[in-house]
Amino acid sequence: MDRRRFLLVSTLSSLTAMAATIDPAYATPEAEQGGHSFGFAADGSEFLLDGKPFQIRSGEMHPARIPVRYWRHRIRMAKAMGLNTIALYVMWNYIEERPGVFDFRTDQRNVEAFIRLCQAEGMWVLLRPGPYVCGEWDLGGIPPYLLRHPDIKLRVKTADDPHYMAAVTRYIRELAPRVRPLLVANGGPILMIQIENEYGSYGSDAQYLAELRRLWLDNGIGGPFYTEDGLGQLLNNHTSVPGGAIALSGGDAPSIAAARKAYPSVPAMAGEVYPGWLTHWGDSTFQGADSDVSETIKGCMEAGLSFNLYMLHGGTSFGFFAGANANDSSGHYQPDITSYDYEAPISEQGVGTARYHTYRSLIGGYLTTPPTKVPAPIPTISGISLTPEPYASLWDNLPTALPADQTVHPRPFEMYGQNSGFILYRRKLAGYAGGTLDIRWVHDYATVFLDDAYVGGFSRPLIPDEVANTLHVTNNNTPLALPPAGQVGDHPRLDVLVEGMGRTNYGHALVDRKGILESVALRDAGSLTGDLTGWEAFLLPMDDHFIATLKRGARTPSRPGIFFRATAHLRSVGDTYIDVSRWTKGVVWVNGHNLGRYWQIGPQRRLYCPAPWLKPGHNEILIFDLHQTQAEPITFERTLH
Repeated sequence: MDRRRFLLVSTLSSLTAMAATIDPAYATPEAEQGGHSFGFAADGSEFLLDGKPFQIRSGEMHPARIPVRYWRHRIRMAKAMGLNTIALYVMWNYIEERPGVFDFRTDQRNVEAFIRLCQAEGMWVLLRPGPYVCGEWDLGGIPPYLLRHPDIKLRVKTADDPHYMAAVTRYIRELAPRVRPLLVANGGPILMIQIENEYGSYGSDAQYLAELRRLWLDNGIGGPFYTEDGLGQLLNNHTSVPGGAIALSGGDAPSIAAARKAYPSVPAMAGEVYPGWLTHWGDSTFQGADSDVSETIKGCMEAGLSFNLYMLHGGTSFGFFAGANANDSSGHYQPDITSYDYEAPISEQGVGTARYHTYRSLIGGYLTTPPTKVPAPIPTISGISLTPEPYASLWDNLPTALPADQTVHPRPFEMYGQNSGFILYRRKLAGYAGGTLDIRWVHDYATVFLDDAYVGGFSRPLIPDEVANTLHVTNNNTPLALPPAGQVGDHPRLDVLVEGMGRTNYGHALVDRKGILESVALRDAGSLTGDLTGWEAFLLPMDDHFIATLKRGARTPSRPGIFFRATAHLRSVGDTYIDVSRWTKGVVWVNGHNLGRYWQIGPQRRLYCPAPWLKPGHNEILIFDLHQTQAEPITFERTLH
């Protein structure tokens, strides 16, 4: 995401003019019996724990991206690096996928349990609950169901869009009672709660931040609060909250000093120090390998300044939750890969990298007590090769079409109540005479068929010419030339199968709906020239129920859209990576768990499969590929690359 590199450029020249103090509206709550007090020095110079200066040495990890059985291991890895705090996002759209239906228990959603594990391991917590989090996560954590409102505005106050703030209110009302007993003053490990996230890179409406802060106060959460911004954005847009501490994206000792000069009444910290970086599909290699934050850590340790490493451990954006970037007009769309390894000090699979040990030695040199022992690595398995077989066809597993009055014009996922996956748009073309297919707009990747014949596709992300030419896929929603009627007849059925990839999670193009956004037209097509109406639409979320109820068999095995299945017979289990480098584009499930997307354009060609999702004996691997009709081998490997 370009946003983090942008935030590293601090605007220092206006510091003198911007010097100001924050209204001291926050008073540190008194600790209840068994609790601690956490607050700020009267002159804003330090964080205080039980009245004594306290350095926050934090590492970021997200429970939603880590298998539950590995939560404790990853927390212990952080502690063993000399850290004393875990920072974590709460992904709102992961716990409220449908309006008003909250799930804080299944899969990796039990945030309370994760926070209690942090406490059990002697670690404090910085809670970052959004409502917007960015994080290379679909829509920055905001629920896609909000996009069903045609004129929705996100990250705005109630007066600007009541739908958004009504949903935020419902979310905080559900979350606050779970957070309250975990606050440091109530005997829990949560030191501070972040209000929004990097809002200064999006807007400057103090009333919006005030509404969010008031929601927490009204629901029994008195703080301490803090905000996160790049220094330049903070100084230009004043996106702090009264009495709240300041965390700086791309922060270091000099930028902390600059923030303290502008806001002397509250402490500042390096809220996101980047030891790695994110990677998009189509990047030439995994990003972040050349990042080294040794000097930033050294500067903070020498001065006793607080910091948070983003990411200490990235994990995996399992399923369809990886995000994307685009410019402010929704162009130059770049979806994120499934892995959130981030080239972080702790790898996706939980291994301490060379930089982990470098930073551990560096931090440990400033501590009076040596860091704890590094936990043993998680066992891995490799050396297995399998060739899946065709198992089922998407075309034989279509659900009932939506009511015709809802599909006169093609509409995006969200208007039909679908969050992710795929959607099929279908229409007969009576009197077909060839022409060009013009779709406004495909979000994000489509394969096109006339009857059972594949005739090409559309890609919103830019893909290499050699891939585009081989697959007859156009880039940037360029119209697609269709074959003449002599090849397919004059009454073919047009099928447009659209995959929604990650929604934009940063910038001003957050309203990033999926599917076909506006219209489908034929150009130079005789009597069919013009916009096409009267569609059928089939929702294909590829969710747990859909996968569990697939009907075996394929009446047209030569038509792309095949599910392939392999069975791995294991004597023992361990973490592994499933190598799909010989496949084209699709999704992999193991024993019903969605490992995420793969794509031949790379750089990721292996998907992480944690040991808890495997079992001794038979293990089912299911692959859905948008293009291939012939299976290729897959292998089990030990590492991401």
